[in-house]
Amino acid sequence: METPPFLSGQLLLSMPGIGDDRFDRTAIAMCLHDEGGALGLVINRAHPDLRLHALLAQLDVDPGQLPDGPVLEGGPVESGHGFVLHEADYAASGTIRVGNSWAFTSTLDVLRAIARGDGPKRWHMVLGYAGWGAGQLDMEMRQHGWHLAPGDAATVWDTPLEKRWERAFALTGVAVANLSATPGRA
Repeated sequence: METPPFLSGQLLLSMPGIGDDRFDRTAIAMCLHDEGGALGLVINRAHPDLRLHALLAQLDVDPGQLPDGPVLEGGPVESGHGFVLHEADYAASGTIRVGNSWAFTSTLDVLRAIARGDGPKRWHMVLGYAGWGAGQLDMEMRQHGWHLAPGDAATVWDTPLEKRWERAFALTGVAVANLSATPGRA
């Protein structure tokens, strides 16, 4: 069987009927994918109990003039670990650049920079991540649990949360109304 190409910098979209409610209708910004495994950040689910200002208060970071906004649920792994997914226009100690698509940073420095107004221009605060062991995501993709879409900046930064999954599918020519939760057999 052929192994899918490395997915970093692309959007991974769950297919209907994936069989895991944690990933139902998710759009994931893929940050790392190699022989050792994969890591991505869900970009279309707001944390139900936490907003940015409350998180910053817990971390003793003064929000300054920063507007309050959602904190995203990045995935089920290490749900207390924070990441800032941001445009590649910003880099600091600990920043991992994902091609030309985006970067992510997991140090408090990025949040302080954002609050001061000298951080990345566009960003998402994310708690937790989606992770796969060596070969796991490749196998799930061969079983048709996931669909790949381009790492489109408009989808990641400008599209409302609740429309990101559908918009990313549309970029690949797929109308989500035509998707079925039951795969067919030829």
